[in-house]
Amino acid sequence: MDFSLPKERGALRALPPWAGEEVRERRVALTPQGVRELVALGHRVFVERGAGEGAGFPDEEYERAGARIVYTQEEAYRRGEVVLRVGRPSLEEIALLRPGTVLLGFLHLAAAESGVLEALEAKGLTAIGYELLGTPEERPVLKAMSEIAGRLAPQIAGRLLEAPQGPGILLSGLPGIPPADVVILGAGVLGRAAAKAFLGAGASVYLLDQDLKALERAAQEAAGAVTALITQTRLERYTAFADVLVGAVAVPGERTPILLTRSLLERMRPGSVLLDFAIDQGGVAETSRPGIYQELGVTHFCVPNVPALVPRTASHALTLHLLPYLKELGEKGPEALRAGAYLFRGEKGGEL
Repeated sequence: MDFSLPKERGALRALPPWAGEEVRERRVALTPQGVRELVALGHRVFVERGAGEGAGFPDEEYERAGARIVYTQEEAYRRGEVVLRVGRPSLEEIALLRPGTVLLGFLHLAAAESGVLEALEAKGLTAIGYELLGTPEERPVLKAMSEIAGRLAPQIAGRLLEAPQGPGILLSGLPGIPPADVVILGAGVLGRAAAKAFLGAGASVYLLDQDLKALERAAQEAAGAVTALITQTRLERYTAFADVLVGAVAVPGERTPILLTRSLLERMRPGSVLLDFAIDQGGVAETSRPGIYQELGVTHFCVPNVPALVPRTASHALTLHLLPYLKELGEKGPEALRAGAYLFRGEKGGEL
């Protein structure tokens, strides 16, 4: 089977000074080691020139692993029977795909912009979302990226709380000075990872979810966090004192439910921070949209590709958890991953 690895071109602009001019998607779906394993099984892998550079993997490493370097975007999309992306392709990129191609990536089609789903259907594509691979109880690729985003949360929040863009609060506080209050909505993999990381940074952590079993697990993994079932009354009370509010709610294949109305956000302290890690599925707040900005006095961090801030680590993790599925795909064909498909040969799957 022929696999293609195009270069990611997505970027998010309008960022604060410490983030640079943009957060580019620097991850790559396969590291050279991943390529080596597929080539050893008799598959061919075509890598667009520069596809791995943002994650620290030069073309020469891919060539040594057995990949064939291609020099145009069009060739990268057309050579492979299977195209491996990280983010959702644009309409222009979809136009480059051959009819019948198998497309893999973090697609989140339930929250895709207008026209994307129709374009994929029209080409008769099989569109497989990394976020759907596995079972409802265990989605390894999504879990790895969620763990990374959760661990990054205190670093991001700490910078946004700094002056001059923030109120000048230290997450850990000091003796005699209380730490920052962090409220996390969602006790899944990302929420638990964020809770542990914020506790490690010395913050006070409150973790809310509607699933009691998830809260019981969180209480074990993030001992020291206050756990509570989500109710409207609790949302009103907790958002009012939060220095940092983390949106970590995710329903694979569906749009994230909106938990934070404008009226709730208006109750937050001036300069407080909302980290909406559910923005790739629509976001948890009425005010959420891709970018980093201030609205209602709250700094919104709504970046859909947070693991791209650590692209080398994230690419290694992505390859590690994706390879078993790619090997199965190469051995059995698209039918092997049908359970993770939004579209199968142009027909809508169970997640749409």
